[in-house]
Amino acid sequence: MKRLVILGAGTAGTMMANHLNHHLHAPDWEIDIIDERKTHYYQPGYLFLPFDIYEPDDIIKPIQDFIPKHVNLIQEKINRVFPKDNYVELGNGLKIPYDVLIIATGAKIAPEEVPGMQGSGWQKDVFDFYTFEGALALRDKLRDWTGGKLVVHITEMPIKCPVAPLEFAFLADSYFKNKHIRDQVEITFVTPLSGAFTKPKATAALQHLLDEKNIHIESDFAIEQVDNDRKVIVDYGGREVPYDLLVTVPTNKGDEVMARSEMGDDLNFVPTNKATLQSLVYDNIFALGDATNIAASKAGSVAHFEAEILTNNILHFIHGEPLRAEFDGHANCFIETGGGKALLIDFNYSHEPVEGEFPFPGVGPLRLLKESRVNHMGKLAFRWIYWNMLLKGTHIPFVSAKMQEAGKHF
Repeated sequence: MKRLVILGAGTAGTMMANHLNHHLHAPDWEIDIIDERKTHYYQPGYLFLPFDIYEPDDIIKPIQDFIPKHVNLIQEKINRVFPKDNYVELGNGLKIPYDVLIIATGAKIAPEEVPGMQGSGWQKDVFDFYTFEGALALRDKLRDWTGGKLVVHITEMPIKCPVAPLEFAFLADSYFKNKHIRDQVEITFVTPLSGAFTKPKATAALQHLLDEKNIHIESDFAIEQVDNDRKVIVDYGGREVPYDLLVTVPTNKGDEVMARSEMGDDLNFVPTNKATLQSLVYDNIFALGDATNIAASKAGSVAHFEAEILTNNILHFIHGEPLRAEFDGHANCFIETGGGKALLIDFNYSHEPVEGEFPFPGVGPLRLLKESRVNHMGKLAFRWIYWNMLLKGTHIPFVSAKMQEAGKHF
């Protein structure tokens, strides 16, 4: 019997387990998925938790609920991968051999990378919302906060869900308006980029919204340190931005197991072929989701599209067939803009976010790069789709893994 091993039972790993469970069966194949955690987190929900839009129970469920019964879930720490010898060593010393390995170990925040970020103000007046614990602590802070200088800050790219910090700023604007204290809150968006987003066309639309909502932007800000005593963030050029409440997105890094295994780059992301999702070093290793170093957004929709394409490439590899270079970097993301509205963006490696209709050309009902309540409802509906379709490997009707050009204005 041959063995396929998946590292990580988050979004990407769980989807791959469900996809491959339909194709690889005993007695020919065994599938193992390894993750020390017991809880699966709906990470897009972290954005809504601080504003009391979601409750904790909305975004957490047991990992085992989503692993198919014929896949072995091993809940143990991953110590190291030995890629030349084709086995994974667990924290308890057990060695798991593999014929095919899929890396889906995700990304996590590393606030320790910035001096002072985890200093005396951590989870007092300096918060993240990229972890469940951080989002929950921030919720408790916002409930009692009476105003001042709110700074929403990105340390460096790449980060999971590149639009989430902007969404946080927009939702904060609505939140404080609803509390009737918006005039007591000064919101500043601080980014290392030269504009509001990574893509110029979307940046123009988002800059308009920042101006409309009276959110100041500080661009090209390369943070050097957080000064907890003076309550300022300082960049390498000496520029300072004062805060009363700092909501930061720390450096995002791949899992430490990739560093221990000597398989990652400087940020522990796995060097991966951007079109086939095969490792650039080892033929029988593949990677997807936030764990890769490819220049696609680290977002759930991207992992979903990658999973559909990678499933086919895994089967091609097993059967000795050429891999297909089909992943085009497709990303499809809702952007909450506050006031019960949202934008929808659709782009890939070669196309910036475009205007048009989605998913049906000329019909929609969703409009790209246009604010609407329908888009907001789509964002909220995604949670049901995530738990009931996406994780289970069910294809979402009318949504292609590759970006479709019909109905879009390039």
